Amino acid sequence: MDDGIELADLIWQLRHEMSRAMWAGEHTDLRFEAGPVELELTVAVEKSSQPGVKAKLVVVDAEWGAKRASVVTQRIKLVLHPRRADAPDRPPLISGSVAEGER
Repeated sequence: MDDGIELADLIWQLRHEMSRAMWAGEHTDLRFEAGPVELELTVAVEKSSQPGVKAKLVVVDAEWGAKRASVVTQRIKLVLHPRRADAPDRPPLISGSVAEGER
């Protein structure tokens, strides 16, 4: 399945992009709270004959699944709730430090 991306890689990239957005917003006045992140994906299950690897989810587009008649795809929806490791009880802000009077 050369055309797809593994689900773990997609989530890693999303995490990286959100961290980059937080870093880029360090010195801005406008702040966004990172709320639930919803992803709706078409995935295919790839079985592997390699020892120790049973199956992996590969994110694909709808056309990819249509091109391969032997592949079964499923649509899944993930809801991710971003949390910072150093403050897991507070939603992260895509911004800088908390300003005076801000919660």
